[in-house]
Amino acid sequence: MSTAPFAAAHGGTGADGAVAAVDLGASSGRVILGRVEDGALRTQHIARFANDPVRTRDGLHWNLLELYRQALAGLALAERGAPGEIISAGVDSWAVDYGLLRDGRLLGVPYHYRDARCEAGVARVHEIVAPEALYAANGLQHLSFNTVFQLAAEGPLLELADRMLMIPDLLGYWLTGVASAELSNASTTGLLDPRTRTWDTALAERLGLSPRILPPLVEAGTRLGPLVPEVAEIVGRAFDVTAVASHDTASAVAAIPSSRPDFAYISCGTWGLVGLELDAPVLSEEARLANFTNEGGIDGTTRFLHNVMGLWLLSESLRHWYPGSSDAQRSSRLQELLAEASRLGGPVPLFDVNDLSFMPPGDIPGRIDAWCARHGERAPGTPAETVRSIVESLAAAFADAVRTAAELAGRDVSIIHIVGGGSLNALLCQALADRSGLPVLAGPVEATAMGNLLVQAQAAGQVDPGLDALRAVAARSASLTTYTPGARSR
Repeated sequence: MSTAPFAAAHGGTGADGAVAAVDLGASSGRVILGRVEDGALRTQHIARFANDPVRTRDGLHWNLLELYRQALAGLALAERGAPGEIISAGVDSWAVDYGLLRDGRLLGVPYHYRDARCEAGVARVHEIVAPEALYAANGLQHLSFNTVFQLAAEGPLLELADRMLMIPDLLGYWLTGVASAELSNASTTGLLDPRTRTWDTALAERLGLSPRILPPLVEAGTRLGPLVPEVAEIVGRAFDVTAVASHDTASAVAAIPSSRPDFAYISCGTWGLVGLELDAPVLSEEARLANFTNEGGIDGTTRFLHNVMGLWLLSESLRHWYPGSSDAQRSSRLQELLAEASRLGGPVPLFDVNDLSFMPPGDIPGRIDAWCARHGERAPGTPAETVRSIVESLAAAFADAVRTAAELAGRDVSIIHIVGGGSLNALLCQALADRSGLPVLAGPVEATAMGNLLVQAQAAGQVDPGLDALRAVAARSASLTTYTPGARSR
C-alpha cells in the first residue's frame, strides 16, 4: 500500500482540481464537491440520501450496501458535472461501527450502535478488565456501544474474521482494494493506545481478540490509491481516494474556524460532541468518572470530549408527533415549534438528556414525561413546551460539559464554537450562550464535509501545511453568527 502524501504523488506542486467528500451521517448521507479558490473553499452539494437502519430478526443494522450504492451514484453525478476535474475523494462517517471480513468478503450486515446486543459485551469485557483499567488503557468514555464492547458481543462470527474495518475504512476498501484504519475512527474502538496512537495488541489479546483483525493504521491525508477498475467504470473514470479524518467529529473539529487555542467546540447533530482540542490525552480517574473520552484528531491532536445526546431528541420527537410525514414536512414543523417555543415565558422543565431511556428510537416526548414524573418535576404540557424543554436541557448539558472539560484539562475557555446542524438552531445557540456565560460562534453547518474536503485539498498541496492553515481557509469559507450571553443573536 502506498502511503505517500497525495501532493507528493502529484509532483508536490499542488494539483489543481476538485475534491469530493462522501459524508455519511447517522440519519443521512451526502456527496459534496469542493474547490479551493482565492484562499476559500467553494462547495457544491451533489447528492443527498437517507440513511435508514433496517431491523431484522437478529437486530438493528445499517443498510450499508445502499449507502455504498448511493455514494457511487453521487460520485458519478459529480464526475459528470465536472468531467476530469476530480482529483480525490474521501469518506467519513459516524464512529464505533464496523464490518467483519474474511478473505475480503463482508461477513454479515454491520450492526447499528443502537442495537440492544451491546450490553452483553460490556459485561464480558468488564469481567476481564475492570472499568478503571480499561480507561487507563484506552481513555474512552464509557458507552455501551464502543467497538470493543460490540466485538465482545459478536460470538462465533468473530472467529471467522481475518479483518475488521470501520465503516469509512470499509467503503475505502471497496473503492480502492486497500484495507487500512484511519486513526481518528480507530481511536473510538477502545483498542487504540491514546498515548502512542498505535493498536494495543496486548489489550486485544487479553480480551480474546486476535490482533490479526486490526488493519494497518494511517493518518488523515494519506493517499490510499486509485479507484479499482470496476468502481472507476461506475463512476466514470479513475481518481484517487485519500484517507480523511474519517470520524465525522474529527473532520468537523478540523474545520473549526478559530485562530486561538482557548476554544471549546460542540459538533451538534444527532449527537452533541462537546470538548477541547489538546496536545495529549487526559487519563485521570476524575476524567473517567466524568465520562470524558480521548479520541484522535488530525496533526497529532487529542479530542478530549463528552458525548451528549443531541438533536436526536428533537428529530425523534417530530417523528413521534407526525408519523408518516416527510423530512421536509417535519423540518418545517420544527421551525414552527421553535418559533412558538421562543415566545414561551417563564421556566420550563429541565431533564437529564443523557438518561439511557432516550437512547432507543420511539416516543421521546413520553419518555421525557416519564423522566419528569420519576424525578418529581412538572412535565411539559404542549409540543412547543417540550421543544423548549429539550433545547434548554441540551444547552444546560453542553454548558456543563464545557466547564467540566476545562476543569479536567486545566484549560481556560473564552469562546464556544458550535458546528453542524445545531449551529442553525438560534434558540439552542442563545440558550447555550446564556447558560455558559460565554460567547457562542455558530457555523459552519457543514463542518464535517468541510473538514473532509480541506484535508484532501491540503494533501493535494492546495492548502499550506498545518492545522492553522487549514482553519484559516475554513474561517474564510464560512458564514458565522455570534451569540452573546443575555443578548439576541446578531
